[in-house]
Amino acid sequence: MTDTPPLAPRPQDTIALARAIRRLALHMVTRAKASHIGSALSIADIVAVLYGAALRVDPAHPRHPNRDRFILSKGHACVAVYAALAQTGFVDATLLDTYGDDGSMLMAHISHKVPGVEFSTGALGHGLPFGTGKALAARRRGEDWRTVVLTSDGEWGEGSNWEAALFAAHHGLDNLTCIIDYNKLQSLRSVDETLRLEPLHSKFDAFGWAVREVDGHDHGALRDALAGGPWVAGKPRMLIAHTTKGKGVSFMENKVEWHYRNPTPQLLEDALAELAGETADA
Repeated sequence: MTDTPPLAPRPQDTIALARAIRRLALHMVTRAKASHIGSALSIADIVAVLYGAALRVDPAHPRHPNRDRFILSKGHACVAVYAALAQTGFVDATLLDTYGDDGSMLMAHISHKVPGVEFSTGALGHGLPFGTGKALAARRRGEDWRTVVLTSDGEWGEGSNWEAALFAAHHGLDNLTCIIDYNKLQSLRSVDETLRLEPLHSKFDAFGWAVREVDGHDHGALRDALAGGPWVAGKPRMLIAHTTKGKGVSFMENKVEWHYRNPTPQLLEDALAELAGETADA
């Protein structure tokens, strides 16, 4: 066990943080002519609650030995995490202007070269197996930091995730939390049309996980689920977060084309105006 004092979450206004994440993500993908803005907007609230209320991390010491380990398995949604890292002090906000540039550490799928990022992901189905190994290592070393993995729903078509789910339950890894961004759309069509997952809750229950379902845009529900201790001793935690792809921008919401399409400057202006209106009404 390390002798370093434990960390605590660094409380922030998570609603304001989510709005900033959405705004910065839109700027990044528009400037870079990149994809996956719908995926990033889908997880903005989850990421905001993680960095603003739940994760025990220290921006001044991103490799602190007692930090919680957060792994974005759906690495294509990286702009949401890059924005959160800039807003919470891990990286200088000016770095966001280099997203997607040749030679930039801000690659189009999340990169461990960025301070605060644990693991590079791109090919799906890698985050949970890696995170399960991290959780097992912490348990065997007697350390109390937690591992949190955020997956997409579409990547549960990968067999590696189901192997990891079996492994985590077998070893009773209640220091592991997996969140599914359940927006029900993937790259080309709906999840149901591609490879049906339901009944998802009962599957994980049968695998031996403690399972909860929440509105993935409800900050109070997310905070209650993510900021506390184990739900059930001896069981890993599965949080099924029901979300909307493209959340926050009306013309992107529930539209599968925003998995790959990038905004024009005019659409960026329209999207930012919507977000500004949401802020004014709050």
